[in-house]
Amino acid sequence: MTRHTTRRAFIQSAAAGIALPTFVSSSVFGANDRLNIAAVGVGGKGRGDIESTSRGQNVVAICDVDDRTLGEAEKKYPGAKTYNDWRRLLEQKGIDAVTVSTPDHMHAPIAISAMQLGKHVYVQKPLAHTIHEARQMRLLAKQYGVVSQMGNQGHSSSGYRTLVQLIQAGSIGKVQEAHAWSNRPIWPQGIDRPATSDPVPSYLHWDLWLGVAKERPFVGGGQGSKRDRGVYHPFNWRGWLDFGVGALGDMGCHIIDPVVWSCELGAPTKVWSDGPAPNRETFPNWGIIHYQFAGTKQTAGESFEMTWYDGGKKPAEELAPLPDGESLPDNGSLFIGEKGVLLCPHGGSPRLLPTSQYADYKIEAVEESDHYMQWTNACKGADKTTSHFDYAGPLTETVLLGTIAIRFPEQAVEWDSKKLQVTNVAAANEFVRKSYRDGWQVKGLS
Repeated sequence: MTRHTTRRAFIQSAAAGIALPTFVSSSVFGANDRLNIAAVGVGGKGRGDIESTSRGQNVVAICDVDDRTLGEAEKKYPGAKTYNDWRRLLEQKGIDAVTVSTPDHMHAPIAISAMQLGKHVYVQKPLAHTIHEARQMRLLAKQYGVVSQMGNQGHSSSGYRTLVQLIQAGSIGKVQEAHAWSNRPIWPQGIDRPATSDPVPSYLHWDLWLGVAKERPFVGGGQGSKRDRGVYHPFNWRGWLDFGVGALGDMGCHIIDPVVWSCELGAPTKVWSDGPAPNRETFPNWGIIHYQFAGTKQTAGESFEMTWYDGGKKPAEELAPLPDGESLPDNGSLFIGEKGVLLCPHGGSPRLLPTSQYADYKIEAVEESDHYMQWTNACKGADKTTSHFDYAGPLTETVLLGTIAIRFPEQAVEWDSKKLQVTNVAAANEFVRKSYRDGWQVKGLS
């Protein structure tokens, strides 16, 4: 059931940037065999990820940089070995699969290191912190023959699966344009780095939390923090350029997903912003991002436009012919078709509008699939994942291209996906990839 390789040699080689041999998984599981799962990040979303993927399996290792969080998880999984450093966890023998539920900037380093050891990976959305990371994760998952899944669980929901069926069945005709939006951020953005610093709490391993990011001092509360939410850890990192990808990166992999999926969109060809640019530290408080794609058999015209809104911005209400007294949901997607309109709240069910026109239209709901157990069962050869990195990688690239475009609000960013290059704004290519802190380089990324 388990894989055998020299994990200590791997960690040393990865840190040194030495090439590693290709690994192809050869594990064979019987119907009653139990998967040995490890978790990196076991608080917040990570708690739910390991709980939901490990049903009926063995949790053999858990890792978190916060001793309080790690202690709580240890009570639930008393048989699991505990770590603060994910690199030490990967030295443990007998691990088949790893969940990665950390701040965004650590997704790729951890997941790629695990994949290079032949371990299957379940990685929270957004898949990566940069477009280059997302591309490498897609390529390396295929190279190492591992099962992958991104944690955009709405992809497996009845609502989004039904939406895709409705669009592709032509219920509203060819799609002319689409809109996607979120009420995020619900964390501080548009702020500068604090000029102060605080002692690092005894329970927090700050250098491990920073990981591949540049060194900076720890800061506790303040600047809009909620109770027990410091400026960075454990939640407000999402708005900081060095650690997160803002509201678009956080929610785009959920809400842009059904647009890309149902309309069968390829990579964007052009992206531009109508909102403010980030400062040197954080994403802005709101954004409106326009994406242009080549047309597909699901869309009308040679090109297709999707618009993203966050920070309280939404599409114009008149685009959705809702009954009197109703308004657009806080998070959702809207499809304008040749024959009608489809509206879907994030986490809800799609509606065809206007209501009078579709009064007799029978919507056949598509059954929901368990996003977590898809991955677990696929690791054992008994299922297939639907947000595997061949799908989630390009989706993440699309989302992250928007986080580049907002940095250049005066001009459209033209994108060559094959070359992984912005072709018309040379300065934009600085944000396609990034360098890692000395001592934290990972083979395949640095």
